[in-house]
Amino acid sequence: MVGFRAGDVPPTATVKFIGAGTAACIADLFTFPLDTAKVRLQIQGETKGTANTGHGPVQYRGVFGTISTMVRVEGPRSLYNGLVAGLQRQMSFASVRIGLYDSVKQFYTKGSDHIGIGSRLMAGCTTGAMAVALAQPTDVVKVRFQAQISTGANKRYHGTMDAYRTIAKEEGFRGLWKGTGPNITRNAIVNCTELVTYDLIKDALIKSSVMTDDLPCHFTSAFGAGFCTTVIASPVDVVKTRYMNSAQGRYSSALNCAVAMLTKEGPKAFYKGFMPSFLRLGSWNVVMFVTYEQLKRALMEARQNLVTL
Repeated sequence: MVGFRAGDVPPTATVKFIGAGTAACIADLFTFPLDTAKVRLQIQGETKGTANTGHGPVQYRGVFGTISTMVRVEGPRSLYNGLVAGLQRQMSFASVRIGLYDSVKQFYTKGSDHIGIGSRLMAGCTTGAMAVALAQPTDVVKVRFQAQISTGANKRYHGTMDAYRTIAKEEGFRGLWKGTGPNITRNAIVNCTELVTYDLIKDALIKSSVMTDDLPCHFTSAFGAGFCTTVIASPVDVVKTRYMNSAQGRYSSALNCAVAMLTKEGPKAFYKGFMPSFLRLGSWNVVMFVTYEQLKRALMEARQNLVTL
């Protein structure tokens, strides 16, 4: 991404990789309750037979209603169910999909100074698919924990490592990669929309001299990217969440899950949890990209200082 200032030296791939993972973890700490509320709203509407949820079809109403209900019924800690798996996911997932984006983009442009929309889209799809292949088990465990009611003696998972073991034992090793197809689709869409939109907005603001490559520019670009991503990716995100959280054998495929949703709940089901999704993605993008840009500069300045010693 353009406009790096620390000594006019572009950040290395290692700096981007570490910076992206760290920034994503910081963003997750701030926005995780919104993500949990989104998951609860997305799976709402399925029958009570759904895996390890047990909540009725009209228990949650809106993002803040969901959060207040969870706090009242399950306690404040329930908003951070699955946080360990979430941080594991971000450290591996974001490091690849965001940290390698610029390098893969340069690969597709073959060193050309002109970076077209096609190269940006290809880079987004590539790093998104690579990230899912690596981090899918952490995403499955995160979603299962977020969907699980924290009260009562019928808790299916009692810790992060227990969840990995239980899923592998009951559903086979492939169970940890459940929903990889829809997740690759979702993240290809998310990555392309999020990174490409951020890239394009930021480039446009800087080249038109509306803003300089600083915090206000990063904030505006990230917020715009968050809104565009939510609108485009919500349907796939809902299907992914439903399918990953479903009991074994409930759906024969992600497509079967999507058809069942459309038949039983109508088209609006694909935008369940839209508001927490937007609040989460918008705020996550702002925290992540602003932190990422600052970390890149700080790490490169530290690297330059070490070189000059």
